[in-house]
Amino acid sequence: MGVVTIARSRAPYNVALDDDEWRFIRSLREIPPSPLRDRMSGLIDEVVSFVANPGCPEMQADGVPCSDAQMACDRCRKLLDLMEELRHRLHHA
Repeated sequence: MGVVTIARSRAPYNVALDDDEWRFIRSLREIPPSPLRDRMSGLIDEVVSFVANPGCPEMQADGVPCSDAQMACDRCRKLLDLMEELRHRLHHA
């Protein structure tokens, strides 16, 4: 695990990253600016936001909105299936 200093508009702060997180951040930074990078960045941001808060606004069978990505919710299932299809296509591209 390493510590990364992040400089923002004000004072920099330190963030501890494990090896996977650091590899992910490093790989993102190595991608040269392009429309493809911009689109990928936006998509990653949207997926991360959804996974962090997967709540489905629609009522489930019990009448309560879903708040758990472990449930067999249609919305979560569709995203998991889409991610698996994307992974498969990228490996066979």
